[in-house]
Amino acid sequence: QVQLVESGGGSVQAGGSLRLSCAASDDVATNTVMAWFRQAPGKEREGVAAIRIGRVSTYYAGPVKDRFTISQDNAKNTVYLQMNTLIPEDTAMYYCAMGRIWPSFNASSYNYWGQGTQVTVSS
Repeated sequence: QVQLVESGGGSVQAGGSLRLSCAASDDVATNTVMAWFRQAPGKEREGVAAIRIGRVSTYYAGPVKDRFTISQDNAKNTVYLQMNTLIPEDTAMYYCAMGRIWPSFNASSYNYWGQGTQVTVSS
């Protein structure tokens, strides 16, 4: 069973940047969908960005489009989320997920999940 490990979270001030990483324990097949979700306290988990491995296909949620960029490094089995111009509303636990349905921000369509990395943005 593949393991997903996130890293790169932390605390920043509004306007700052962070880059999250998600490393998979096994080789990730072409067309696999890797996504970032986030969950703030008291709120439902929501999709943020998704990418199809081996394809030039990305998908973003409205609130993060033009601020966040998802990318892949196939040689390292790693997916990144570059987050710029962070705002306090971006504060959440960020999770990496792996699935096969494209495009989808339905959490139930993802089979594997990481443990999460906390992002806190102060005003």
